[in-house]
Amino acid sequence: MNKGIVYIEDNAFNMRLMRRILSITPYQLYEAFDGASGLQMVKMFRPKLVLIDINLPDIDGLKIVKILKNDPATKHMHCVALTANAMHGDRERCLEAGFDDYMAKPVVRREVIDKVNSYMSDEKNLTETQPMTRLDQVHVTSSSAVAS
Repeated sequence: MNKGIVYIEDNAFNMRLMRRILSITPYQLYEAFDGASGLQMVKMFRPKLVLIDINLPDIDGLKIVKILKNDPATKHMHCVALTANAMHGDRERCLEAGFDDYMAKPVVRREVIDKVNSYMSDEKNLTETQPMTRLDQVHVTSSSAVAS
């Protein structure tokens, strides 16, 4: 298993923000802009952690996590829902689908780093002494992309 993270997100702005947040960590970030390529990346890179947006243009994140958790080769990977779906019951729906955790957008930089660190557990030495910046609260918008 690889020490990398696959992030499946169709919104380029959200992807850049997550790349920037995670740039201070020692982990390789693999970026997929739709569900199909995300599933291919997971199988290719075998990451320890998969961050998945729920609202993707081709395969929704709930279906992706079910595919990953039903496959013996990927069922052990940690999957975290990262989504703008923050209505009552959305967290529970994600956890019931098979996600290990849930983060609502807008995300808080320190929470993202702490959560990533907890799932990449054998490397607990993430920049805990790094000063917080004005990026502490990062607003990640929901995508309105449409599959063409």
